[in-house]
Amino acid sequence: MQQQDSLVEYGARRAIVTVTAVLCALLEIVDTTIVNVALTDMKGNLGATLTEIGWVITAYAVGNVIVIPLTSWLSQQFGRRNYFATSIMIFTICSFLCGNATNIWELVIFRFMQGLGGGALLVTSQTIITESYPIEKRGMAQAIYGLGVIIGPTLGPPLGGYIVDHFTWPYIFYINIPIGIAGTLLTLQFIRSPKYSEKTLRKHIDFLGIILLAVAIGSLQYVLEKGHDDDWFNDNLIVVLSIVAGLGIFFFIWRELTYKNPIVELRVLKNGNLRVGTILTFLLGFGLYGSTFIIPLYTQSTLGWTAEQAGLLFIPSGIATAVMMPVIGQLLQRGVKQQYLTAGGLIIFFIYSFWCYKILTPATPEQTFWWPLIVRGLGLSMLFIPITTLALSTLHGKQIGQGAAFTGMMRQLGGSFGVAIITTFISSQNMVHRTNIINHLDVSNPILQNHVNMMQHGFMSKGMTPDVALKTAYQALDFSVSKQALVLSYMDVFLYLGTLFLICVPFVLLVKGNRKKKMDLSQAMH
Repeated sequence: MQQQDSLVEYGARRAIVTVTAVLCALLEIVDTTIVNVALTDMKGNLGATLTEIGWVITAYAVGNVIVIPLTSWLSQQFGRRNYFATSIMIFTICSFLCGNATNIWELVIFRFMQGLGGGALLVTSQTIITESYPIEKRGMAQAIYGLGVIIGPTLGPPLGGYIVDHFTWPYIFYINIPIGIAGTLLTLQFIRSPKYSEKTLRKHIDFLGIILLAVAIGSLQYVLEKGHDDDWFNDNLIVVLSIVAGLGIFFFIWRELTYKNPIVELRVLKNGNLRVGTILTFLLGFGLYGSTFIIPLYTQSTLGWTAEQAGLLFIPSGIATAVMMPVIGQLLQRGVKQQYLTAGGLIIFFIYSFWCYKILTPATPEQTFWWPLIVRGLGLSMLFIPITTLALSTLHGKQIGQGAAFTGMMRQLGGSFGVAIITTFISSQNMVHRTNIINHLDVSNPILQNHVNMMQHGFMSKGMTPDVALKTAYQALDFSVSKQALVLSYMDVFLYLGTLFLICVPFVLLVKGNRKKKMDLSQAMH
């Protein structure tokens, strides 16, 4: 314990360490969503196809999710401060290179490298913040870290939209450079590394484990990111990579359970709370990134909003999260059980989803979204910290760091699964609803005929001939049917997403807490 106590900071030094870690975590998280609104500009500027430009997002996500499970081990081998500073430098340099890319594949390669640097920032930032606070203030430390993780994805779209509208797309990468330089200097000056024993520093590196992990997770991430665009298993590459991902995961698990010095300690999943926490973290990523993805998509594709308008919609949600995070941290410190807070968050998220299900129309006004999104912010603030502390509450020593790596990876994969499943679901439901609406349209119905005649006369008044006006009227009717089918598809997404969260409530309440003592997150998260 003496070694861990030496990492606790006080006064101004702790404030500087906290700001450094949160800034670096925000760098990584904001970059996962800020690019989305700039894809159209990049596509035109770099002469890329729609499929090629999608790789800008995919490459970053693949690099990100590969390195997260390795973070704990890499910190031990190279020292946490050195590893953290190097990761920030890689991220910053690659941000500059991304902004200067002259063709699409240069940009894709640099985004992959940027993802490798960024993946380390999340878990390591969490570890640094946690160990900088004394045990009795660990709940507040998690609240501060959680603030960055939850708000980050909502900052990306409005920030990206503003930059694209007022500057050029390379500046979404250039803004990382001054923050990255400051983060590197502050890390080298103020961040301290724990001392590791010789036993911890392994001489025999599990290279096969690293390769299997990279191949399995990289293939899985590609399938999730590109599956919908490539028509899933009708595409040969998707089929091959799905098989590679399945075999890779199988052999990786076998390797890690049988090798003497595994790169990822899977045995830690024997802990029941961590297993439940890992599943809930996956759902949190599903809900967080899924809802951050679906609202801008709906408002831009159906309501015709600009990227900046869609992004600004999330500000009330971010404010609600910022206000609630410290409150949740205080409640945890006062002994409120993580299970109760998590269950409350799941119920609130269900309310948000059902509310959105009820308000969606082909012309939903902007102000109608504010209160549901504020409720979303409240729900997410009640989920992140309690789920994290619940997952790690009965772990000890180095198991905490291994558990933190699992939860970080599952949050990212949950987001990828969420976006992939939601995209596919919207597409399939859109066809179902369109067919149903058309089947219920009776061409001989006087009301429908009257509606078509009114549109025909309206187009004729603009100078069209009767036959062209009639054809245009039926095209407008078809567009109206398509739009209504799309709205119904989004409604289904919100309904099923909310139901999924509601179903989890009884399972969360059955989880056992750590009754023996207060959770000690100080032990070897590194």
